[in-house]
Amino acid sequence: MNTPASAPPPPIKLGRILQIVIVLVIIGLAIGLVPRWLARQRLLAETRSETVPTVQVISPAPAKTVAGAPLPADVQAFVEAAIHARASGYLKNWLVDIGDQVTNNQTLAEIDTPELDEQLAQMRAELDQAVAARDLAKITADRWTELLKTASVSEQETAEKKSDYTLKQANVEAARANLQRLQDLKGFDRVVAPFNGVVTARNTDIGQLIAAGSGAELFRLAQTDPLRVYVRVPQSLVHGIVPGLKAAVTFQDLPGREFAATVTRTAGAVDPASRTLQVELQMPNPKGEVLAGSYAQVRFNDNVAPSTLTIPGSALLFRAQGTQAAIVKPDHTVELRSIQLGRDFGNTIEVLGGLNATDNVIVNPPDGVSEGMAVQIAGPSTNSVSAP
Repeated sequence: MNTPASAPPPPIKLGRILQIVIVLVIIGLAIGLVPRWLARQRLLAETRSETVPTVQVISPAPAKTVAGAPLPADVQAFVEAAIHARASGYLKNWLVDIGDQVTNNQTLAEIDTPELDEQLAQMRAELDQAVAARDLAKITADRWTELLKTASVSEQETAEKKSDYTLKQANVEAARANLQRLQDLKGFDRVVAPFNGVVTARNTDIGQLIAAGSGAELFRLAQTDPLRVYVRVPQSLVHGIVPGLKAAVTFQDLPGREFAATVTRTAGAVDPASRTLQVELQMPNPKGEVLAGSYAQVRFNDNVAPSTLTIPGSALLFRAQGTQAAIVKPDHTVELRSIQLGRDFGNTIEVLGGLNATDNVIVNPPDGVSEGMAVQIAGPSTNSVSAP
């Protein structure tokens, strides 16, 4: 009896073998290629980071408010006048000296006027002659008028006598006017003060020859209460200067003291040479503590500066297009923006226009920086500029 043979094992399917082979190939490729791909990506990233420049940025800082910012000023007398002589002669006496307080119409000096006295005497004599001639002409004209009624004289002769009387009358009026003029000049032999003030200069002495009109000044008189204070305000601040604005005036020779002053008027136009506005203030000086001609500093109490920003001077670019700043935009590209500069504070520069407080300004921009250039920011944008 024959024993049946055992069944042969089932053949391995070719599809399964093929799948295994493909999986092994993929695993091999992954093991060999992925590290190389990752290494290449790292190399590309490093190369890209080396070609894109890294910059440091700051945000513009607000400029220092000008309230209380000192401005240089000059102090002058409210009224000042040089006193000259109107009558020629010799100085007889001077009655006041420098530093003396005088009142309006007070006598400052006396002038001896011998020539004027002689002219007055001569003119009085000429007036007397003119009056005598006029009286005689009047008598003659009246007599000829009466004779004309009896036809003893002609009308022509009568008319001539009347005209002669009119002429003599005019001569009297002319002589009287000249006499009045000389008497008025004689009144100037007393040099008087035109207003209340202090004598700041005396340029004459007893016996000095005085020439009216073109002569040198005899005295200088100044009214020092109140005082005028003149200050030049930069163009960026002029819109806050109005009449009535209060200010504090300080002096180096009076440390710790402040004097109140008020703006009275402005020049109304900016000086094109200095770009400043001349402002006049009045400052009471009842005790005479402040001397006219002093140097002072003015602080405007209520003045508010326009919104201005500051950036470091190293952030400026001087190109053919003008002064510019390099701004990093949110997409990390550069924008070259023209700006308007204000005051120079040394380390920082005031920017009057062209920047915003949120802009990222490149500090020390590279020489080759250009519009649209890609950059990297070294760190978080911080406001590293302090107000001046």
